[in-house]
Amino acid sequence: MDQPNIISVTGLCNSFGDQVIHQDLNIEVRRGEILGVVGGSGTGKSVLMRSIIGLQQPTAGQIRVFDQGMVGKEEDEATDVRRRWGVLFQGGALFSTLTVAENIQVPLREFYPEFSKDLLDEIARYKIFLSGLPPEAAHKYPSELSGGMRKRASLARALAMDPELLFLDEPTSGLDPIGAANFDNLTRDLKETLGLTVFLITHDLDTLYAICDRVAVLADQKVIAIGAIEELLAIDHPWINAYFSGPRGRAARRGHSDQNDKVRAEMQQLGRS
Repeated sequence: MDQPNIISVTGLCNSFGDQVIHQDLNIEVRRGEILGVVGGSGTGKSVLMRSIIGLQQPTAGQIRVFDQGMVGKEEDEATDVRRRWGVLFQGGALFSTLTVAENIQVPLREFYPEFSKDLLDEIARYKIFLSGLPPEAAHKYPSELSGGMRKRASLARALAMDPELLFLDEPTSGLDPIGAANFDNLTRDLKETLGLTVFLITHDLDTLYAICDRVAVLADQKVIAIGAIEELLAIDHPWINAYFSGPRGRAARRGHSDQNDKVRAEMQQLGRS
């Protein structure tokens, strides 16, 4: 049975002057899924995310989040919806003059100014734990963290409000393969334990194979295809073919197949023991 849609975008158009980014774009995100969003440079992946969360006003189209219309909504009118999502921006976008704990507390102070300092500190400690950071990271500044730790600190801030919906913009960009795989595993575990819906912009093929339920492909100013990777592989489109069937795509597919074989072998071994 299909899950209800958390996000519905219909007929979206975005342009900057004469440059058209999106034209009649449609996309839906189902409750409880991790939807990967891919596309070439300049296809407007981040613009799409910014449109959904209200940082970019489209020139046309409709956007509904939690079944509430978002286009043209004033900031104070969107407060109830904004409380229900968290965002990890590309690059992390942490405030350099604030500690990790203080960064996590920024959205809490905005929406719950009545919270005491002790409560804010307790919430920050819990979100740091959820993101896989050590407790001492709370008092560090972004400049004192490694790239992987900054990503996790940004994730902790995105989780500050106990969101139902999580937006992740290139969360594994710049990470080494081990760090990227660890972040993928963390994302999947948080989705399952917290019941999250995840809108994930990425160029990382390993991430798509490892954790995404469906993948949406942006090209030609719109979403040209959406579905499981196996379904996308059957589509004859130049960009899809180059992306999923090129050398990196084939390597990611082999790695995913090898991992599945390993899991099946372990399950069979457990069944015999």
